[in-house]
Amino acid sequence: QVQLVESGGGSVQSGGSLRLSCEVSGFTSSSLKTTYCWAWFRQAPGKEREGVAAISPDFGATYINDSRKGRFAVSRDNAKNTLYLQMNNLTVEDTAMYYCAAGFYRWGFRPLQLDDYTAWGQGTQVTVSS
Repeated sequence: QVQLVESGGGSVQSGGSLRLSCEVSGFTSSSLKTTYCWAWFRQAPGKEREGVAAISPDFGATYINDSRKGRFAVSRDNAKNTLYLQMNNLTVEDTAMYYCAAGFYRWGFRPLQLDDYTAWGQGTQVTVSS
């Protein structure tokens, strides 16, 4: 059974940093590394869920939403079956529920598009105060 479990959320002041983790289970080691694209999405109250960052399974190419380039970084540790999101210089606008997701990497895959992902975690809350 596929499971994605996020952790690392919390409350932080504006300008602070957080590192989110997503522990993955239910995938084989080979599919984790070669078949699935991994991503972080977020959803603020009253807003649609949006892509934050993604990392491809082949060469680990990363995709970061333009508005967060320079502040956010995505990475993975295949040995630990864990995905990370490092967030720096956080602002109040970064307050949201953050979700980890997995999508089957195929031709035409869109790394930051919601509909291309089929497995989701329950989310971890990030709250940034001014």
